[in-house]
Amino acid sequence: MAKNDNLIKKTCKELGLTYKQLGEKIGYSEATLNKNASTGEISKTIEVAINLYLETLELKKQLKQFDLLKEIIKDISK
Repeated sequence: MAKNDNLIKKTCKELGLTYKQLGEKIGYSEATLNKNASTGEISKTIEVAINLYLETLELKKQLKQFDLLKEIIKDISK
């Protein structure tokens, strides 16, 4: 999986998380993530879990922006 060799390392670095913290968020142990990151052989299920977690973070960010816009529109329309 050449394109995903560093997915765990990259995700942890970008989000400022340890393997343990990322594991808690996606349902895997620190040892499993450490092994996958060090060997570069990331299982498809871990890849999917990380991508879903990243997508969830992005959607939460967009939802906050939408809520802010909604409040601005509500204040303007008073």
